[in-house]
Amino acid sequence: MHTPCAVDSAQEARDFFCEQDGVRFAGTHLIVDLIGAERIDDLQHVEDTLRHCVEAARATLLHIHLHHFTPNGGISGVAVLAESHISIHSWPEYGYAALDVFMCGATDPHRAVDVLRFAFSPEQVIVNEILRGKEMFRWTNGSKKPSIPASVSA
Repeated sequence: MHTPCAVDSAQEARDFFCEQDGVRFAGTHLIVDLIGAERIDDLQHVEDTLRHCVEAARATLLHIHLHHFTPNGGISGVAVLAESHISIHSWPEYGYAALDVFMCGATDPHRAVDVLRFAFSPEQVIVNEILRGKEMFRWTNGSKKPSIPASVSA
């Protein structure tokens, strides 16, 4: 079970560091591998899927930039978010796509994984989670900015 950051109603900003089980960190970075995936060469479908991921994770889309390679049809690109990014690199000839879902603030990047699973129908989804910035020495000496307490998602 993951615990996304929740915004304190008194706080307006969405870019605060998170705190979960006493650990402070900058954001959650999911490394997602889709194996046996479909439609990872369909530029419009990839763009639509990234938009759905952003919505599902409750993030703020700034812009999307995608490049369609020829002749294999692979796609590389990024959805730039106020809270960080989602990137994709696909190899349709192998049915493989590599994605990074990195978000901070009051978002739930894990919700993007369900969108990816539905959109690309992979045979296998592998997700590795990294809590970025948790090793910062600053946390042990006290932070100058408040952390957002994590809450268990519904």
